[in-house]
Amino acid sequence: MNISVKGFRIISILEAMSFLLLLGIAMPLKYIWDVPEMVQIVGMAHGVLFLLYIAGAVYMSQVLNWSVKILVIVVLCSILPFGPFYADQKYLPKK
Repeated sequence: MNISVKGFRIISILEAMSFLLLLGIAMPLKYIWDVPEMVQIVGMAHGVLFLLYIAGAVYMSQVLNWSVKILVIVVLCSILPFGPFYADQKYLPKK
């Protein structure tokens, strides 16, 4: 498997997990129990991973010769809680 595909897969999984952690644990801690510290930490990590995911998607579109439609779908998957897992299964070459 191409090292860039493997790297993008790792970033994709980390980005999805950070988003789920942010939505499922950090935000309830902040808004229900008034503990905002975790949102600051997880939010920053998620932001960095999100930017890496977008840059990786653009790079993967060139490496894998994706159409603009597929690139848009993969990028839109980044704003859905389980979207990067779908993009990984649907558009990246299997291991």
